[in-house]
Amino acid sequence: MKDKVTVKQDDKSQPIVEQVGEASFYGAGFHGKKTATGEKFDQNDKTAAHPTLPLGTKATVTNLENGASVDVRINDRGPYVKGRDIDLSKGAAKELGITKGGVAPVKIDAQVVPAEKSREK
Repeated sequence: MKDKVTVKQDDKSQPIVEQVGEASFYGAGFHGKKTATGEKFDQNDKTAAHPTLPLGTKATVTNLENGASVDVRINDRGPYVKGRDIDLSKGAAKELGITKGGVAPVKIDAQVVPAEKSREK
């Protein structure tokens, strides 16, 4: 799938980044390890890793195969596998219907937070 990134504005003129790409999820071996925000990764939370979105960004991820959506908070960097655009926690992946070892085509709608709020939880 070819990635597509666009920026639009919501009804309050705030920027929304829309990205179409591929999602995967963290393996259990990362549970309890420190994320880029400094918090411990909890595989049951609704969080995600993204290479460029500001930490603290809230995003809605939609599985393009089944239409399921989940709201996540970006709290880490990654994924580090070529062709992948977002790594989801196990809890988020489960809501999207992505099973163990799986990947799925997704749309990411991210509300970009101001820099001074990007590290808030």
